[in-house]
Amino acid sequence: MAELKNNPQVCPYNLYAEQLSGSAFTCPRSTNKRSWLYRILPSVSHKPFESIDEGQVTHNWDEVDPDPNQLRWKPFEIPKASQKKVDFGLHTLCGAGDIKSNNGLAIHIFLCNTSMENRCFYNSDGDFLIVPQKGNLLIYTEFGKMLVQPNEICVIQRGMRFSIDVFEETRGYILEVYGVHFELPDLGPIGANGLANPRDFLIPIAWYEDRQVPGGYTVINKYQGKLFAAKQDVSPFNVVAWHGNYTPYKYNLKNFMVINSVAFDHADPSIFTVLTAKSVRPGVAIADFVIFPPRWGVADKTFRPPYYHRNCMSEFMGLIRGHYEAKQGGFLPGGGSLHSTMTPHGPDADCFEKASKVKLAPERIADGTMAFMFESSLSLAVTKWGLKASRCLDENYHKCWEPLKSHFTPNSRNPAEPN
Repeated sequence: MAELKNNPQVCPYNLYAEQLSGSAFTCPRSTNKRSWLYRILPSVSHKPFESIDEGQVTHNWDEVDPDPNQLRWKPFEIPKASQKKVDFGLHTLCGAGDIKSNNGLAIHIFLCNTSMENRCFYNSDGDFLIVPQKGNLLIYTEFGKMLVQPNEICVIQRGMRFSIDVFEETRGYILEVYGVHFELPDLGPIGANGLANPRDFLIPIAWYEDRQVPGGYTVINKYQGKLFAAKQDVSPFNVVAWHGNYTPYKYNLKNFMVINSVAFDHADPSIFTVLTAKSVRPGVAIADFVIFPPRWGVADKTFRPPYYHRNCMSEFMGLIRGHYEAKQGGFLPGGGSLHSTMTPHGPDADCFEKASKVKLAPERIADGTMAFMFESSLSLAVTKWGLKASRCLDENYHKCWEPLKSHFTPNSRNPAEPN
């Protein structure tokens, strides 16, 4: 029987051994991330990187003056292939922190109408959590390939090369975190089962290619917020075998085990956390990925929609499909909203009136809908593209709260309950 070595003097099948480290060598075993890749050629076999145009990718959080207003975007427009072919168009919407010190995040919108042909991308700055909203993504990686559809997410971790095939005009959201990795939240008194279960996360299907590329294959790298490109003569997806715990993965949101209030009051949205990227402060995240899935609402004598709120966290929301319960109009699939640190937000006037008067009974909530939230302890700055160039900013968002009126009854502490 052959001895098991990570990097033998001569690898089986005459492959090259290459380690991909996602953490410092000396991290505790519980957080140490690395994989060994066995390749036809090592990834160092490329020509020098050269700077290329960043387009709408940025990490400059001082492009425009701060704006504490509630912001909402209409669905982001996908370029028409007949006008301009775009294969993985990243547009930075907002963010905070510093790439060079490995602390912070960015939220991007990706818009594309064609597949990446003889091109791949990797991110030296952080992890990508990708949320497709329109169109399927066939993602090729050094670990294999995976099909990611709307209502699924995938995470491409720092340094991993990937290429994407699309089949129609395609749109989605990306949460990028610097210096940390996404992980499952602790369950505490919930117990051993609940929320997103580890067994439901899937790694890529085994696949590799041994392909020469006449004219050169382009490897695009995001490094310190800038884009660079290098040419090489072979496909980067020439990993014949691998082992380790540092991989891309995907997750189907329908598998989320929902925990909810079964007596009274509206549970805090943290109960819907799928993945978290922790900060150094216990209980405080650089970013949480939270969903609002189909579920039962049974809370008694309770205003069931999300409550009015001012938050020390920043909340970016997106909608994959359906109609979000707190705002049935205006908040559309493929759009988004940002409620910044301590900026008030909550149900629109129509939602408040209906939910205050309805006779309560067990009911299904959000069937056919999937909304999500990127929540962060950082104060997010919106980019120039987000405020102006996207042309999708809804200037009338604030008007959804204007019809709210006083219902104060100073002479009656206990108003009549709905019939």
